[in-house]
Amino acid sequence: MNRVTITLIGKPGCHLCDDARAVVERVAADLGAVVEERDITVSEEDRRAYWEQIPVTLVNGVQHDFWRVDEARLRAAVLASRADR
Repeated sequence: MNRVTITLIGKPGCHLCDDARAVVERVAADLGAVVEERDITVSEEDRRAYWEQIPVTLVNGVQHDFWRVDEARLRAAVLASRADR
């Protein structure tokens, strides 16, 4: 099985980020993906790229979603990404 990384870019105190984290963690646990979390307040590069969109999810480094994470879409993206590797 090919390992997939789901990255969540958010910031402390963000309720949408908390909601996204729950979905990301559930999908990752079910599908064996790795979760990486980045705090947008400590990265100028992330701040420039994603400030208006947080929370942002990436699948293997490619932007997947922002604001709200749809669990079914994320599952499909992880499975497709795993198949592509």
